[in-house]
Order: sequence, then structure tokens, then C-alpha cells
Amino acid sequence: MKSFTETLSDGYGQTLSIDELLYERQTEHQHLIIFKNRFFGRVMALDGIVQTTERDEFIYHEMMVHVPMLAFGKARRVLIIGGGDGGILREVLKHPDLEQVVQVEIDQAVIDLCREYLPNHSQGAFDDPRVDIVIADGMAYVEQAESGPFDVIISDCTDPLGPGEVLFSSAFYAGCRRLLCPGGVFVAQNGVVFMQPDELVTTAQRLSPYFADTRFYTLAVPTYAGGLMALAWASDNAALALPDQQLLAQRYRQANLNCRYYTPEVHHAAFSLPAYIQQLLP
Repeated sequence: MKSFTETLSDGYGQTLSIDELLYERQTEHQHLIIFKNRFFGRVMALDGIVQTTERDEFIYHEMMVHVPMLAFGKARRVLIIGGGDGGILREVLKHPDLEQVVQVEIDQAVIDLCREYLPNHSQGAFDDPRVDIVIADGMAYVEQAESGPFDVIISDCTDPLGPGEVLFSSAFYAGCRRLLCPGGVFVAQNGVVFMQPDELVTTAQRLSPYFADTRFYTLAVPTYAGGLMALAWASDNAALALPDQQLLAQRYRQANLNCRYYTPEVHHAAFSLPAYIQQLLP
């Protein structure tokens, strides 16, 4: 039986059986594989690292989107960097006040293949008239584009290896700050802290010069192995992250959301960090 072993951490990896190989290719930017696994359904990996699976994708996508969107309230313009599988886009489009989403993805092949092999991630989101897809390098876009300001910016990038490395740089954060409206919010995936503590420390150091309020919130995704995953949060509005819980509940109802992981209570709890994570931060 064929199997896939993740190579993210030195000396440790998770192995998934490849019950059916659906696609494998070296694209212009990265190695991409999509396969079926009996437990997680369809799985996509880039450069040896699991990116998403059918069974647990909802956890990551709901927390990446609904925490900043409901905290901001009435977000009309959203920028997504990465997110070629379409899950982030799907969740953003559920918000009724949304007018435009710009999604910047470096690799057209990721979008095309996910539309074909992981259609439940996007559920038609790429065809929504509110969506502008830009095939470009995310770093170049935030430095050069004149398309702002955005209320919310979501960086759904790969780990800081290969094409994703620049999306953890000070220059990238400065570019995102340039495109963000006053009082807007930026969020980004930041790895599994227990396995990648340096990533958290570096992000905190690089984000803080550009935003008055930087912090992290957490979630647990089974295929992001090794414990809690951190998502970076940055805004100039220190009160934005934790609105009154009743207000969050009202916004949740108004958006007619029916989440499987996110709740207003989970929203607040996610910003309460375990001691081992707090100890990494200044």
C-alpha cells in the first residue's frame, strides 16, 4: 500500500495511506499531490506538507474567516492572499455585507485542480461575481497594488518554506498594513506552535512595528499535527479582537451562519493562550 509521510518537522512526521492517487505534478512553483485517504477523504499536499483535507478543513477555514469578519462587523472589502483551494473564499462569501473579494494566488494550477478534485472546498465560490481572482505573487501584490483599502486581509499561505517564505517577512506585513483600512484587521496562519515555536516568535517581532495590537488565537486541526495551531492577528484597534459576546452572537445570527467549529464562545476562548505559548511572547 502506498503512503504519504509529511516532512514538515525533522525527526517527526504523520503518515496517511494513499488509498487512491488522484493527481501528482510538479507545478511551476511547487510539488502538488491530491489523493484519497479512507479517514480524511481527499487530501492535498504541497511540497510534502498536508495543506487541507475534506474531513477537517472546516475548522481552519471557519476560524480564519469568521473571527476577523465578525469582530470587524460589516466588512465590505476583503483581500485573501493564497487560499487556492477556495475554502477561505467560500466562508468569506457567507457574510451579507460583503461587496468585493480580491484573491491573490501565485499558482493557477492549485485553483484549477482544487476546483476539479476538491469541489466541496469552494462550492462554486470562484464563480461568484463579487470575486476578483489575481494570479500573482502575494508579496509583489501587497507592495505594488493600488486596490486598497480592505477591511479584512487574510493570509492563507503555506508554511515559511519555498514560495510561502516571503509571506512571513516584515516587508509582507508592511505591504498588508499599506492596503488595510484604518481599524481593519489582518490575520494569517502561523503554524503549530509546539512544533514550530520560532515561527510564532518571529511573526510577533515582525508584525509589531506595523500594528498597535498584535496577538494570536488558536485552533486544533487534526491533520495539522502536534497540538494547537496559532493564527496571527493584527490591527490598530485594540478593542476589535474581543467584541462583546452578545454582539458577536447577534452578528453570527444576522449572517445566518451554521458553523461546525466556530461559535461566539469559541471566538473569545481562542484568544486565551496556554502558558507555553504565552511564554514565547514578549
